[in-house]
Amino acid sequence: MLAICSGELGFAGCAEHDDMKTINSLQNPLIKETVKLRKPSERRKRSEILVEGYQEIKLAQNSGHSAQQLFYCAEYADKRHSPDSLLSQETILVSEEVFDKISYRDNPDGFLAVISRPENYLAGIKLNKDKPALIIVLESVEKPGNLGAILRTADAAGVDALIVCDAQTDIYNPNVIRSSLGTLFSVPVAIASNSEALSWLKENKINILSATPAANDIYSNEDMTNALAIVVGTEHDGLSAFWLNNADKQIKLPMLGKIDSLNASVSTAILTYEALRQRI
Repeated sequence: MLAICSGELGFAGCAEHDDMKTINSLQNPLIKETVKLRKPSERRKRSEILVEGYQEIKLAQNSGHSAQQLFYCAEYADKRHSPDSLLSQETILVSEEVFDKISYRDNPDGFLAVISRPENYLAGIKLNKDKPALIIVLESVEKPGNLGAILRTADAAGVDALIVCDAQTDIYNPNVIRSSLGTLFSVPVAIASNSEALSWLKENKINILSATPAANDIYSNEDMTNALAIVVGTEHDGLSAFWLNNADKQIKLPMLGKIDSLNASVSTAILTYEALRQRI
């Protein structure tokens, strides 16, 4: 149900709009508090995150994360989508100018939600005992775009979980959510240290394949049908000695040109889909 803007709710600077009321002041306290969630420190402090885009909010909702607040701008919205189709504790109409203030996209679609920050612990990962697990482990991922692209691969390939070790970027950076198209919410994700992730993999009897250009063995020659974790580092530094030394096997992609590494998201996609090919 759409929330009516009123002084009682603290919505300063409201104007009538299509028989309802709209926040149209950039000085509105709620708008100022929402903009602050662009900062990682604020997201951690409040345990809240921003999710922009109808599809992304819908995926979050389908994964059990309904919006605490849903901001809706009718002027930007695709008329096929209604705010009534999204679960929220409170839906708030805003003007174009105000939506531009809270939006972080170049071409917004008129939907932006504040949701509770999901918990991301290894203990929360539930493996299907009826099939061998397929896990992606990322070490020291830095670029939101890379993480988002890898999440899309993980979702498309039906990966059981993505473990992010010693991340150099907040996984709830709005650009991660945007580049993942919301699959951050459809893929089980855990944040852990290298040692925590290794202990969990061993406890669950999951073999570890670490990707490195220095390996002797080509990835496509490996049996990937067993319970498996594919470990990938950054294209600049690769994997640390920790994962190279603790791998059951090191593997590489053939590189026939002048460079010795691919983009991390591309490498992860190739390795993941090889594992999927061998399983179907």
